[in-house]
Amino acid sequence: MKIAVLGCGAIGGLFLGYLSESCDVVGIVKDYQKQALDREGLLIDGAAGAKKVKVNAAVKLEKKVDIAIFATKIDDLEPLIKENVEFLKEATIVSTQNGVKADYILNKYFPKENIVTGIVMFAGTYYPPNKIVHNFKGDLIVGNIFNGSMEKAKYVAKSIGGAFNAITLNNIRGAKYLKLFVNLNNCISAVLGKPMQEVFSDLDIAKLAIELNREAFVAIRKSKIILESLPTYPKEKLEGLVSMQIETAAVLFSKVMSTLGEEPLYGSILQSIKRGKKSEIDYINGEIVRLAGEEHIEAPLNTKIVRLVHQIEQGGDFLSKEELIDAIYDQTR
Repeated sequence: MKIAVLGCGAIGGLFLGYLSESCDVVGIVKDYQKQALDREGLLIDGAAGAKKVKVNAAVKLEKKVDIAIFATKIDDLEPLIKENVEFLKEATIVSTQNGVKADYILNKYFPKENIVTGIVMFAGTYYPPNKIVHNFKGDLIVGNIFNGSMEKAKYVAKSIGGAFNAITLNNIRGAKYLKLFVNLNNCISAVLGKPMQEVFSDLDIAKLAIELNREAFVAIRKSKIILESLPTYPKEKLEGLVSMQIETAAVLFSKVMSTLGEEPLYGSILQSIKRGKKSEIDYINGEIVRLAGEEHIEAPLNTKIVRLVHQIEQGGDFLSKEELIDAIYDQTR
């Protein structure tokens, strides 16, 4: 069994580190990462303790693999496929990106039956070039977004089950959209430039998060997407959160989010911004805006937050709490 992890930032790095302890795995990394990984190994700290892992790293595949885990951001996915596709034609391909678009990009190069849709429920923070903080543990959920075939998903779950708690799920599309709500509030941390624990300890900001979720929930319902419960996040929990009185919901949300582990959790969008890269905002909050547009309804809060993130990506300053509230509500109320 030969496994490749293509893209080794926060999530890909955790795949590479933990799988290297029991599997034949290579990480496809950037040049600057390879130098540090060859010299010092991969340094992992956090939820599973501190360790230094000797890993096999390369800048490009040089032989065929059985399983290829794509852990790069969506915008970097296609170039990475093209650079390595000659060794991936017979492989089982695993997506791990947030949102739903990655699987459809993969399908341009690989048959549907070879693609396994992954949902990552653990979190990490990447500190270049070779350190990752594992913020909290969680499952890897796998299925096939295109059809009900579970053969490849079960194969992946069995193959990497020694390193991760892998669970198969039939309605992976519905689960993907429920996971969207888990990531929906990363945008607020990104606009403020602060870790999520600090950001959501403020009840005014927690209320904004609830309103973003309510708006998204309406768009999902209008689109007739059937949400599927995740093992640690039942859909009924979201339904209750968006339907209860907003002050009560904000208190509950704040309590959960402000205690997300001991290490600062910056979220994927802010991590990308800090590294000078384009974030995945268009595939998270932007997906809600897209769905709303298709249903001819408005999603003003999510629309505005997408614009704010893009402004910061392009060199704008992080906002204060007051600036964020003004920017969001001046144009939506």
